[in-house]
Amino acid sequence: MRDAEGSSPSDPHPPISQTGLLPVSPSLEPVLEAARVPQVEPILGPRAIWISALAIGIAFAAGVIARLLVALIAFVTNLAFRQRISFETVAPAGHQLGLWVVLVPAVGGVIVGLMARYGSRAIRGHGIPEAMEQVLTNQSRIPARMTFLKPLSAAIAIGTGGPFGAEGPIIATGGALGSLVGQVIETTSSERKTLLAAGAAAGMAATFGSPVSAVLLAVELLLFEFRARSIIPVALASATAAGVRMAWIGPAPAFGMPQLSQPSGYALTFYVVLGAFFGLVATAVTRAVYAVEDRFEKLPIHWMWWPALGGLVVGAVGYFAPRTMGVGYDNIENILSGSLAGQALFVLCALKFVSWSISLGSGTSGGTLAPLFTIGGGLGAVIGGLVVAVLPQAGVDPRIAGLVGMAAIFAGASRALLASIVFAFETTLQPLGLLPLLGGCTAAYLVSCVLMRHSIMTEKIARRGVRVPSEYAADYLDQVHVSTVASKTVTALSASDTLGEVKAWLGRGELDTKHHAFPVLAEGGALVGVLTRHDILEAGSDTTIQVGKLLRRPLAVAFDNSSLREAADLMVREGIGRLPVVTHAEPSRLIGILTRSDLLSAHARRIDENVQRQASLKLPFVRLVSRGRAAGATDPPRPAGAR
Repeated sequence: MRDAEGSSPSDPHPPISQTGLLPVSPSLEPVLEAARVPQVEPILGPRAIWISALAIGIAFAAGVIARLLVALIAFVTNLAFRQRISFETVAPAGHQLGLWVVLVPAVGGVIVGLMARYGSRAIRGHGIPEAMEQVLTNQSRIPARMTFLKPLSAAIAIGTGGPFGAEGPIIATGGALGSLVGQVIETTSSERKTLLAAGAAAGMAATFGSPVSAVLLAVELLLFEFRARSIIPVALASATAAGVRMAWIGPAPAFGMPQLSQPSGYALTFYVVLGAFFGLVATAVTRAVYAVEDRFEKLPIHWMWWPALGGLVVGAVGYFAPRTMGVGYDNIENILSGSLAGQALFVLCALKFVSWSISLGSGTSGGTLAPLFTIGGGLGAVIGGLVVAVLPQAGVDPRIAGLVGMAAIFAGASRALLASIVFAFETTLQPLGLLPLLGGCTAAYLVSCVLMRHSIMTEKIARRGVRVPSEYAADYLDQVHVSTVASKTVTALSASDTLGEVKAWLGRGELDTKHHAFPVLAEGGALVGVLTRHDILEAGSDTTIQVGKLLRRPLAVAFDNSSLREAADLMVREGIGRLPVVTHAEPSRLIGILTRSDLLSAHARRIDENVQRQASLKLPFVRLVSRGRAAGATDPPRPAGAR
């Protein structure tokens, strides 16, 4: 038996640390060549090109589907509110139905409820939480029927007056298409997730012409990572879908907006405060939506009929405020251009919120982006207008306030900070709005994170027990070398030791016998394998057999400069709990051992780094102050009898 720090008195072999650097014998070369070692995955491989090509193909299909869905919504809208067959884009407002308009969304709700019950319950809601759930729990496998049930149900719900945007269903449909391709073709779970995210990003880019924000949305809500092998296919898909949109309807931004002026310092301060306010609004809106959903859960009727009840509310609100019905992209453009203002705008925001929250809570099919943009943009413009009336010298622009409100409420509600900022820029092409957007959205994000554990996207699936990643931090284990945590003191066995000698040694119960496994060294100190206590105790009754002949499992080692992540992955693949540590220069020389306990110790170090507070640099003045405080920190004399 050998120890890296020294040898036992009865040990005829020198300690490992004292063993000379002998060359590996030819007979040992096959052993070392067959050894399992940590694998360093390349950043990209040929497989990434194939996945990128698939993503581009999915993007073309998603771009076409987006236009078809818009046309289908227009068809249903014309049929329901104009009683004509046409694909012309029209709004429900301006109909001649009178009081009968109350029943139109209810009829759409009945159809959606039937489709959900007999088709797929997953069509309920806006689709992004459902896609997230499949990514996190089902290896990104979305049922194939969702590729046509989701857009069809959304077209019926929105076309009959539902206060939703088309972007949510398009994103969900694109994600379902990407998942379907990943299920038809042999792919890994990670590749399938990439294709799902590529389809979802393509759907958003095809709807708004916002490829960069679509990529960021995929990263923040679907991928939960930032790696080249996933970002590249998603980015190519977004660019392709945006190109399809440009070829179809032109390069104009989704929301036209007059040229903005450079905001002043006072105005920037106001926009940041406004963003913090919208963090509160986003929290209230999220809780209200799920409170409505909870109320529907308590109704004594089947959930299939809930969308019809929500549709009655939509119709009733739409009777008094027709602008609240339908997609409402024209409302957003009117808000950002300044065409809508004052009391009418406030009423639109309030009634849109009532209609949308009840309808979404009822479980119908539709998106959240457009309603949130309408509510946030309208309320921001109203507040901006009030500030202009009271403090005109502040230089506040109600249009920028509307833009900040639109993006900030989405940033607070969805926790997609970067996507919200870039989206507002890409859909308006107003570079002077970037700084107010950055300040306002970040403030909203901060308030939302402090007040709300889950976002409007994750609350639903969190209630089902799904744990959603909230941070995209670098893997700590991937940043630490094996040599920094591995134990340098290793108790090893000689391949020539007999089984009887080893069992007798274990029976003495000395400290170095308590390990669960022992590296085995050949003559000359070359590493040839690892024996566990179980292997030794179950070896049989032949005590004369040499322990080197008991080696059955292939040798697995970790290099000293390998990362802990690579070593941990190797442990999982091989089903072992410890790895001998060697170097690239001398792969036969044992220099340490890495165990599961070492990995846990590294995790403990990471926790300490995030919890412990210390000042690593103190200026001379700070040291003098600290010494003065320490000198004057003696307790005053206590009166007799005091405790």
